[in-house]
Amino acid sequence: MHLLIIILAYILDLVFGDPYAFPHPVRFIGKLTRLVEKQVRKHMKKGLSLKIGGGILWLVVVGTTYFMVYGIVKVSQGQPLIYITTNTLLIYTTLATKCLKDEAVKIYQTLCTGSLEASRMQLSFIVGRDTTELSEKEIIRATVETVAENTVDGIIAPLLYAFIGGAPLAFAYKAINTLDSMVGYKNEKYKDIGFVSAKMDDVANFIPARITSILMMLASFLLGLDARASIKIAIRDRKNHKSPNCAYPEGSVAGALGVQLGGTNTYFGEVMHKPTIGDARRAIENEDILRTNKLMYGTSLVALVVFSLGYYLISLIV
Repeated sequence: MHLLIIILAYILDLVFGDPYAFPHPVRFIGKLTRLVEKQVRKHMKKGLSLKIGGGILWLVVVGTTYFMVYGIVKVSQGQPLIYITTNTLLIYTTLATKCLKDEAVKIYQTLCTGSLEASRMQLSFIVGRDTTELSEKEIIRATVETVAENTVDGIIAPLLYAFIGGAPLAFAYKAINTLDSMVGYKNEKYKDIGFVSAKMDDVANFIPARITSILMMLASFLLGLDARASIKIAIRDRKNHKSPNCAYPEGSVAGALGVQLGGTNTYFGEVMHKPTIGDARRAIENEDILRTNKLMYGTSLVALVVFSLGYYLISLIV
């Protein structure tokens, strides 16, 4: 039943994505984060005390999310149909394959119109970096990087955690990821209160990022992309990022496409100099956005098959 629920959730995500009218649970996680953050800042002002407050923030948000979803699942256990429906819908909301693809396609289509201003604006909805001065090539690079990175936290990680611990663990992961995206910055405002959230996001994504990289290599082979270069670049450039995780999927994508990612970006007015990932065997182009989407879909399907087989084999042993 657990396997059926996850497969149904995966299909729902591919078909429907995140409807704008749907009250996505991440919004509630976000509201809870801001509410608790406000209370923490009232009592803990700076330095170590604010880091401790950030730890409390993390525990409250992740703990509340996990136990609320656990309670919903527990209540629904008495009725098989309700249990399947509830769990399917919950896990479905933790996945973001279609949503990620749609946002990338919007940027691709806007670039095709020739409007850099509109393309920069469209990109700003899905990245944290400053997009106001980006060139066409930089917009494409940022989109490819975002799809590569978010293949981990938008698809593979929640899918993996759903297989391990069902909807409650998948939601706990989404809470961890949401906290990082809201407070896990290294600027003056968030460096203390977001310290724990940033570190715990690194921990939660450590294994999924590396699994994603391997799955991308397999998907590259199946899709006729450069699987050999995907393996080479992912291994060679795995440390070329301030994050301990991001270079793995970015390296796999860069190698598979034969382009170079990484480099200098601006975040909240601060220039961040980062090493490059991959070899510039050719100039990056608009179509690379669609190729990355294709690789993302292939990776998600390979993940579903591999995780399902693993789950089935473990269930036979246990």
